[in-house]
Amino acid sequence: MPSPLQPHRARSPLLRAIALAAMLVLPAAAPPARAGGGDDHTHGPAEHETVTAAAARTRLAVQSETYELVAIRTGPETLTLYLDRTADNAPVADAAIEATLGEETLRAEPQPDGTFLLRSPRLLAPPASLEMVFSITAPGGDDLLIGEWPAEPVPPPAASLAHVHEGLIDDLLHHPWLALGGIFGLGLLFGILLRGGGRPSGGRRLPREVLSALLAFGLGAAPGAARAGDGDHSHGPSAPAAAAGQRPTVDTPRRLPDGTVFLPKPSQRLLEIRTAIAAPETAHRTITLIGRVVTDPNRGGLAQSAVGGRVIPPESGLPRLGQAVRRGEVLALVEPPLPAADRTTIAERLGEIDQLIAAAEARLQRARSLAATGAGTRVQVVDTEIELEGLRRRRAMVRENRVAPEELRAPSDGVIASARVVAGQVVQAQDVLFQVVDPKGLWVEALAHGADAAALNIQGATASAAGGAPMRLALQGFGRALQQQATLVQFAILDPPPGLSVGQPVTVSAQLGAPVEGIVVPRSALVRGGNGEAMVWRHTAPEVFEPAPVRTEPLDAGRVLLAAGVPAGSRVVVRGADLINQVR
Repeated sequence: MPSPLQPHRARSPLLRAIALAAMLVLPAAAPPARAGGGDDHTHGPAEHETVTAAAARTRLAVQSETYELVAIRTGPETLTLYLDRTADNAPVADAAIEATLGEETLRAEPQPDGTFLLRSPRLLAPPASLEMVFSITAPGGDDLLIGEWPAEPVPPPAASLAHVHEGLIDDLLHHPWLALGGIFGLGLLFGILLRGGGRPSGGRRLPREVLSALLAFGLGAAPGAARAGDGDHSHGPSAPAAAAGQRPTVDTPRRLPDGTVFLPKPSQRLLEIRTAIAAPETAHRTITLIGRVVTDPNRGGLAQSAVGGRVIPPESGLPRLGQAVRRGEVLALVEPPLPAADRTTIAERLGEIDQLIAAAEARLQRARSLAATGAGTRVQVVDTEIELEGLRRRRAMVRENRVAPEELRAPSDGVIASARVVAGQVVQAQDVLFQVVDPKGLWVEALAHGADAAALNIQGATASAAGGAPMRLALQGFGRALQQQATLVQFAILDPPPGLSVGQPVTVSAQLGAPVEGIVVPRSALVRGGNGEAMVWRHTAPEVFEPAPVRTEPLDAGRVLLAAGVPAGSRVVVRGADLINQVR
């Protein structure tokens, strides 16, 4: 009995031939799918512009040797202008800016925050680029900046059903054989269905060869459906944003893939970013020493008691801390103590002297009586008077030594730096009761390690306390006795700042004799990269900063020497470099 599948198998070679012919002929003969007129359909990476890719709002950045100006769109018809000096990136708020947009000349309005506002209907989403000329008048110099406002993207129109129909009709008019092919395919399909009674034989599905032929015909004969609209078909990174027709409205600092940092002008104003032009100069090598502040031995001193005793305030009272005193001024009185044995001895000695005085007075009275009667001489009277006067002076000296206090006087002009005494305090001999310091006569003692420390050719030195400004020093001399296995070096502070205290630790940077050449920058310009290397930030564009690894040598307490890594003329960030380094 013949199988129901046999008719199907009999028709298979013919159907396979028809399907193969349809798949080979129809796609090859169909016109290629066409894109919208003049659109770019590249799928490769677009040309990379660092600032444009990083910025969220449309902007224009122009600069000259004097000024740099950044215009940022902040509204449909408004631009905010940021004007800074090129050399140090300092804002310029006292300038007058006139902008020429095509044939229209406008004056920018100064704002309280140091920016300028520009309003014009010509700024309402210009479809093409717009040339702008900025005329700047300022006390720091006049300048003329010329730039071109970039064309802003326009959202593509949505493809409509009428547009698809127009494309299909256009294909049929220019290629009439497509209509004949479609009629042939539909007739073939209709005939197959009629042979099967309106459906495939035995309820089976249509043969795969028929479906393949119809699919090939549909893909090849419907080029109008593959026609793209007049929009952008780029697959680049900006496709989602362009399709949505919107752009972000906030600019945020970010680190770009090439390592540079995009820092918008508003953020630069907030962080107070400042730069300096890198210029080579000659400087001296330095060594760093640890020291402390001491007093000039000729302009200060100590007030000590030689015998000790009880402290008695003078008539003006005990001096207070910070009080100015003059040399020789009485600071305090010290009453020396008298032991009981000494008091007994003094009392006995006074008793003996009183007894001798009484005997001398009696002899003097008798000698005067004899001399008055002529029985005695005038010489006896004089001798007795001299003896009596000597005894009285001896008694006065013994009494004074028992009660006279010791006077403590200021050793030099200055101020009271320390006072360790109160009224009635009992002090020992050689106790330091007062220290007098001249604020304009301070020195620095530092320790220099190394066997040849005493032979260092120091040309100059500076010192700085924690968080303080550098102080200029003058070398006084080297010690010949080691202290803590180091050589003691003394410097005089040329201009001591107010508030400097004796004993305060300082860091000394001493300049050696051999000069070196390089670029000198403040220490605040030096930062550490992710791998720990030293680097600085270069201001390469108005809103772009580039890291530059450098080789450095210390100069003094506040400066470093860039020996390599930064070319002359570069703008190096000297304030806020650590903040730029934190941008991720």
